[in-house]
Amino acid sequence: MRRVLVLGAGPAGLAAARAARSRGAQVTLVDSADAVGGQYWRHLPEARAGAREEVLHHGWGRFAAMREQLSQDTDVRILTSTQVWAIDRSAEGTLRVHAFEGPVDGPGRQPHTLTAESIIFATGAHDRSLPFPGWTLPGVVTAGAAQALAKSERVAIGRRVVVAGAGPFLLPVAASLSQVGAGVVGVFEAATLANLASGWLPKPWGLARASHKMGELTEYVTGQVRHRIPYHLGQGVVAAHGDGRVEAVTIADLDANWAPKPGSERTIEADSLCVSHGFVPRVELAIAAGCRLRPDRFVEVDDSLRTSVPGVYAAGELTGIGGIDSSLVEGEIAGLAAASNDPIPAALQRRHRATDDFTARLESAHGIRRGWTEWLTDETIICRCESVSAGTIRRTAEASAQDALRSVKLTTRAGLGICQGRMCGRTVEELIGAHPESGRTDARPIAAPVRIAELAQTITNQEHQREGNTQ
Repeated sequence: MRRVLVLGAGPAGLAAARAARSRGAQVTLVDSADAVGGQYWRHLPEARAGAREEVLHHGWGRFAAMREQLSQDTDVRILTSTQVWAIDRSAEGTLRVHAFEGPVDGPGRQPHTLTAESIIFATGAHDRSLPFPGWTLPGVVTAGAAQALAKSERVAIGRRVVVAGAGPFLLPVAASLSQVGAGVVGVFEAATLANLASGWLPKPWGLARASHKMGELTEYVTGQVRHRIPYHLGQGVVAAHGDGRVEAVTIADLDANWAPKPGSERTIEADSLCVSHGFVPRVELAIAAGCRLRPDRFVEVDDSLRTSVPGVYAAGELTGIGGIDSSLVEGEIAGLAAASNDPIPAALQRRHRATDDFTARLESAHGIRRGWTEWLTDETIICRCESVSAGTIRRTAEASAQDALRSVKLTTRAGLGICQGRMCGRTVEELIGAHPESGRTDARPIAAPVRIAELAQTITNQEHQREGNTQ
């Protein structure tokens, strides 16, 4: 029986685990959250589950069925509240996944060193929020955080909320906020009509394979109308204002390159602002395993989701931001391929090609344009952890006359805080025009914070294991 290790228990990870079991593999499923489901199916804990969870979740029935099937299967081991912090190779060349099980900030976490014949990375992505003056004010949150609070805690982030950024994700966020009682002032999409046309209009027959998406879109539009939430194209938040917290935001019209149009600014009162300009894949573990990335910084895979490392697969948002359908089909393909050498069903491959087309359209229509940096001032904080401003980063890059990311980071400390560049890394790269050969912020040998005592205990355990093997 082949052993398959799946890292990430969101849609892609769950689909991968179920598919691997369908071909007889023994599966270990690991996730840092307290329960499976990922960000998409983030829900109340079992102890206080809602009576109608399906109201806040698309495809809840499918998730519930997968969760039940995997939790009841004796050949599936599920490790939740388990944080993978490093991946390395043994002396024999086997990939080892190091993790700690238990509350992230709690003492006495249980260490795990996991190995398997096949490893599937399904670690997902996190919000990318472009900085703007005032984005560090209390009351400014990522759209993902706002939706997580709505789904998993039934908490509204404010009474008068602005939702801004880019991409279809803004619509379900506005819907979730409305369902928990927040008043959404408006949804402000940075993409212009021309941007949308460039992504969605070419070869329109390709969209027929994603026709079911129209049902979701209709549902969101109906909710927008019912709650009287206006939707604005080609507009974005370029500043937030307030004394101690958000009290107002400045909206500006944007051109097709996302540069603000002079004279179009206007101020809207709001007590909360949630922003999302797309997503950044969580590729640090894949990089640690030696997986090759594409030029667009997603993991390179073949038609069976195999990476450049033998026995290692990647599925979901690591290979491109394509939504739930893409994650589910890629998880299924990766799980089947990881569990056996049998061919992937042709129908499944056709579904994959359709979701790949949808992913490419999303990026073309809603992907970040370069003109956004024009709304930054020299005083705008870029690195929140170390309070490094745009002016400091730009002046440092100009003074050193180079595009070396490492040099700028060491000089300014941008990207060296507790988040290790997850929030600011790509923004710093864009501001200095970092050359790919000078390093990228995605490479993090230590993927999550660990206590010195935990690290010492891990080293001691490995030494004891080696001693036992030589006796």
